[in-house]
Order: sequence, then C-alpha cells, then structure tokens
Amino acid sequence: MILVDTALQRRAAEGRPVRIGLVGAGFMARGVALQITLSVPGMKVAAIANRTLETARRAYREAGLTEMRTVETVAQLEQAIEAGVPAVTDDPLLLCRAGGIDAIVEVTGTIEQAARVALEAIEHRKHVVLMNAEVDGTVGPILKTYADRAGVVLTSADGDQPGVMMNLYRFVRGIGVKPVLCGNIKGLHDPYRNPTTQEGFAKQWGQNPAMVTSFADGTKISFENAIVANGTGMGVGKRGMFGPTVPAGTPIQQVGELYPLQALLEGPGIVDYVVGAMPGPGVYVLGTHDHPQQRHYLNLYKLGAGPLYCFYTPYHLCHFEVPNTVARAVLFGDAALSPLAGPLVEVVAAAKKDLRAGETIDGLGGYMTYGLAENSSTARAEDLLPIGLAEGCRLRRDVAKDAVLTFADVELPPGRLCDRLWREQLEHFGGAAPRGNEPQHQTQSQREIA
Repeated sequence: MILVDTALQRRAAEGRPVRIGLVGAGFMARGVALQITLSVPGMKVAAIANRTLETARRAYREAGLTEMRTVETVAQLEQAIEAGVPAVTDDPLLLCRAGGIDAIVEVTGTIEQAARVALEAIEHRKHVVLMNAEVDGTVGPILKTYADRAGVVLTSADGDQPGVMMNLYRFVRGIGVKPVLCGNIKGLHDPYRNPTTQEGFAKQWGQNPAMVTSFADGTKISFENAIVANGTGMGVGKRGMFGPTVPAGTPIQQVGELYPLQALLEGPGIVDYVVGAMPGPGVYVLGTHDHPQQRHYLNLYKLGAGPLYCFYTPYHLCHFEVPNTVARAVLFGDAALSPLAGPLVEVVAAAKKDLRAGETIDGLGGYMTYGLAENSSTARAEDLLPIGLAEGCRLRRDVAKDAVLTFADVELPPGRLCDRLWREQLEHFGGAAPRGNEPQHQTQSQREIA
C-alpha cells in the first residue's frame, strides 16, 4: 500500500505513532508484534492481552523489548501508554476501554471471547482488525452494523487469504474486469483430519493442533471464503464449494475450465478453492469482460482469449501485512474486507464421525465436526447449525457421519453472547429464527440496533 507507508512515516516523524492493542499472544499474534516493532515506523504495540501473562511477555521479548509493565486497571494501562512502556494484561477489555489505543487487533481464533472484545472496542470508538475469520463468518455482519453506528472500521486483515483475495478483487474490478470467482489455493483438504493426525505438523511449526486441523479439514477455508462472499456479494456454487483437486503443480491459469461456466457467468459470482495448483498458497480471481476490444487487449497482455481471465497473487504473508490493515483503518477509514450487509454465505456444521445423543460438541478443528460453506438462504431454510455456534452444544439425538447438523439436533448452552448476536443478526437483516430452540432474551443495547 503505497499511501500507507508514506502516511506512517509522517506519523513517525511527528512522534504520533498509531498505537494498537493486541488481543492474543499465540503464534500469529507474536508475529504481528515482531513485524510492527522491527519494521513499521509510525506504529507501536501499546499493549498485549492474553490469558497467560508469560505468553504476552514472550511476544514482546521475541520482538526485542525487555521493559514492560503488568497492568490490572484501565488507569494503570493508560499510565503505561502515556509513559511509552509496553503493557501486558490478562484482561482484553482493558485494551478496549483505555484511552491512547487507536485500534484493537483480535488474534485469538475464538468466537465468544472475540465477539465480546469487538463489541467492547466498538463501544469505546476503537477500530477493530480481525485476524479471526471464525467470528467474522459467524456474527461479522451484526458487528459491522455496530461499528458503522459508532463511526469506526471493522475489518479482516491484509495478509490472510481473505484480505488478499479482496485486494485482488478490488484491483480486478477497478480495471473494468467483472470478477466472477474469488478463490484460494490449498495444498490439502481432508474433512476427517483431527488434532491427533495434525499433531506432528503443528509441533514442527509451533502452532496449535486444533487450528492446524481447521486448515486441513476445510473449516478454515469455509470461513475464509464465507467472509469474502459476504464482502463481495457472491455465493457458493454448491454446499461445500466445488473445490477441484488437480495434479500437483498445475498452473493456476488452467483451473478456470474446472468450474461450471454457467455458475460463474450468471448471478453475482461464487467463492471457491482449488487443491494442488501453483502458486500455492496464493489466491486467484477469475474475471470476464464484455467489450471485444478490451478482450483483444487482455489477450495481447497474455491473459488468454477469454471468456475467463485469471488474476492471481502468489502468496499471502499473514502477519507481515497486518500493519497495512491497521493503517488503512486508522488513517484512511478504509476496510480491507468487511460485510456488505447481511450474511450471504454461512459455515454450517457437519459430523466428522457418527455422533451420539448426549455428547457435547468440541471446538473448531476438533474430533467431531467440520465446516461447510453454504448459501445463507439455504442454511436458514433448512435450519442448519452454524459451526461457529456448535462448540459446547449438547446433542439431542444421534447424527450420522457427514450429515449436516440442524438446530433441532442440539441444545445450545445458556447465556452465550454469540447466540444472542447471531439471533440479532437474523432479525436485523431478515430471516427466520431457528426452530430448534426458543428465542433468548435480548439486552437493551442489543434491542437498540434491531
């Protein structure tokens, strides 16, 4: 982002760095702290919140910072910010409430906690950057509505594949080509992977086995593509997407012919993926153009004769690009990726194995469920259970392997914020309440938005 680096250099020269609060201190969050500290003039990580304080301290130490202050109150945090001393805490809401922090970067991969943090940050007029497709793909549209009312930006991050896809989508649309497919390139897709099968890979790269499992079993890509659909107005061509597998090393320019052309050219376009193509793990956009002379130019520029033209970015650099998102939000009021309105694609829960009545569903990337992208209209017509709400639900009856779960199959845990927000999202944007559970009480603040 050419404008971003110049604007940040100006902030550095003025001694007014953009200050962020980082919620989470896992593998990716530590990378964000490292990148900002080493390579981004005009931006500072003012505070890190994490359940384990030592892990928060580790994030600063890995970035070469040894002086830090443990804080327990907003006043203590604000004093640390004023003094320019990095702060750590186990309470993320302090970061949301403290003056002097411009944006919250949420990197936990949770849904319940992340939703609470996002709402608190928005209430205190802070921009929110989500490195968290899971919460965005579950209740992102209603959180965006709160952000709009507060006059702040809620956005997914550059660097993660959805943000890179959206940047590419905006480029393609900006040169007059109509995007008809947004996709990412996968190296593996096996819905039956679990934390045991992925333990070795996770250990090799210092990552969480459940998170790695969500990459392998298709849940993560479903969330990522759902939020791209919600940000572009696209849908999915079928439940779970087409997801063709090609011989390893197949050039991405050849994959357009693997999708039903009619599904691409009619309607708003689709989100999808391919397994095995190169360059992985990049992203691609297939586009089309109606003007014969422009098609001639595109052919001259080596994009082929059409009707589909393939644009691609050969990498996504995750934490390296997150500072761009922060700067876009804080300095320009621009979101890398956020919902246009209500949900268009959801991620619904499917059984990874035969499930039994009385069992409690485990978390994302676990042993019991995997996620499938489905058009919201179909998901609501069939009363399907979003996988973002599935953790902690108790099964009312047996569910066969690979069957999609409905609200009638489960009992929701009581009192969860994510359930209330999801229902509020349905009511605000239109949609029937789930038939399997009675509506829950809304707080006054939640009723105000409906």
